[in-house]
Amino acid sequence: MALPDGLTYAAYAHRGAYPLIVTALLAAGFVLAALRPGSATSGDPLIRRLVYAWVAQNILLVISSILRLDLYIGIYALTYWRVAAFVWMGLVAAGLVLIMARIAREKSNEWLLSANLLTLSATLYACSFINFAALIANYNVDHCFEMTGQGTQLDVWYLRSLGPGALPAVDRFVQHQSRTVSAEDASIRELAGWYAQDEARFRAGQENWRGWSFRDWRLNRALDRRGPFVVPPMSEPFMPGR
Repeated sequence: MALPDGLTYAAYAHRGAYPLIVTALLAAGFVLAALRPGSATSGDPLIRRLVYAWVAQNILLVISSILRLDLYIGIYALTYWRVAAFVWMGLVAAGLVLIMARIAREKSNEWLLSANLLTLSATLYACSFINFAALIANYNVDHCFEMTGQGTQLDVWYLRSLGPGALPAVDRFVQHQSRTVSAEDASIRELAGWYAQDEARFRAGQENWRGWSFRDWRLNRALDRRGPFVVPPMSEPFMPGR
């Protein structure tokens, strides 16, 4: 369904995200204040059911915000901040579920705080194993206008700012454009020149053993399997960035 006139997908996503902060804080504060272990309100079945209903409503709000963000990314592509927004919304949903678990199991407020800190720590630890640069680059290439005929055009400058992890996705994009547009197209040749420069810079950095990492080692193997990047010849010398 189309958005109302004057409302962008960015504003639509922000309207879903900002109230989420307030409602999550309200839900946590209300549970901590109204359902303290041993208090009269904590044993009232009606109050407990009302709190369950309110927290469930907040979970639905989180789902709505995630759907808004998904629409936003479908129009404007993926970035680090938008990935972080997904992770943050997941943490909010987990916190609301832990609030319900705290009420159902009649745990203390200290248990709720510890469970949230453990969830946050586990999320940060898991994120350290994810190559977000490659994830963002692959998504943006796979869903850009040049590859699918819909959505937004690929932001090559942002893709390049992601670092060496984006090289396989850039290579795939250049190969696709060379077949569908023309290998002699100026923009394709310029992008090919950027790719060659970034690949050479990455390989030079790998010569120093102090810069070794398992992720870079895997990327180096992927580039070796692909073979050297060759810019098609043309009648005049090619100068990247010209």
